[in-house]
Amino acid sequence: MKQINLAIVGATGMVGRTFLKILEERNLPIKNLYLFASSRSAGNTITFKDHEYTVEELTETSFDRGIDIALFSAGGSTSKKFAPIAASKGCVVVDNSSAWRMVEDIPLVVPEVNPEDIFRHNGIIANPNCSTIQAMVVLKPLHDLFKIKRVVYSTYQAVSGAGVAGWRDLEEGMKAHVNNEEFVPEKFQHPIAFNCLPHIDVFMDNGYTKEEMKMVHETRKILHETDLPITATCVRVPVFNGHSEAINLEFEKPFDLKELKEALINAPGVVVEDEVGKAIYPLVETASGRDETFVGRIRRDESVKNGVNLWVVADNIRKGAATNTIQIAEKLIEEMK
Repeated sequence: MKQINLAIVGATGMVGRTFLKILEERNLPIKNLYLFASSRSAGNTITFKDHEYTVEELTETSFDRGIDIALFSAGGSTSKKFAPIAASKGCVVVDNSSAWRMVEDIPLVVPEVNPEDIFRHNGIIANPNCSTIQAMVVLKPLHDLFKIKRVVYSTYQAVSGAGVAGWRDLEEGMKAHVNNEEFVPEKFQHPIAFNCLPHIDVFMDNGYTKEEMKMVHETRKILHETDLPITATCVRVPVFNGHSEAINLEFEKPFDLKELKEALINAPGVVVEDEVGKAIYPLVETASGRDETFVGRIRRDESVKNGVNLWVVADNIRKGAATNTIQIAEKLIEEMK
């Protein structure tokens, strides 16, 4: 496998640091590693594989050094500005922001689902939203077998999905609550400790949040089903890490529940935990720190002809962001000569 020059943009953030952890775990063939961040983080040092790296300020000349692949997780405005610059220098960008996901000629990829789309890139590949990624690895094998007719998403999303500030809101809010002290949230519109907020990202004119519409549009793009009926409700919950989803599917074809479960058992990146008699079902506690997506509570929806209910859980910082990005990079490296 070719040794590559790899860059991380947003290296000091929550996802950026997880990039480094997973790169070390998966032992990618890195010849030279470059770490970029904003001016306020430049000069910090980060250790990777027992070597100390100095974080550089991201500038328009940062990619003038033969970088093969850049993993971006520094926000949409940074990606909008710098991803095209990197691509113009022959670097392939795998971007974790929402900046490029719905651009028509930019692939939106979950490697277990649509790996063939990776190689349709023009220098930029988009990583889907965290809540979309974990749903896709479960939906794809079922769509192939029974053809999905309609999707209803209800998500229960951890504060780590809102970055360090979201994590801090929960941590500090819990302390304040226990000590009967006043607390003003930094990230969220209301206290998240001991609370649930049906409000992730901004509200749109149709009454849905941007997060909810991301799930609708991204699912259609990844599955190449432009007219698939989908609806979503996304809720922020007082959990530090790990997103949970209740997914209701209606199929065009009849299905055997045993066959459906077998399809999920054999699906790449999926772990079935479905022994309700023993209280075995997916939990964020067990999914956190793992790269697989866990599915359980698999049961027929008896209100429709060909419906099923699923409970889906994954680590939103790993599989929902960093791991998926690195899996795309691995596919790119496999094709490099």
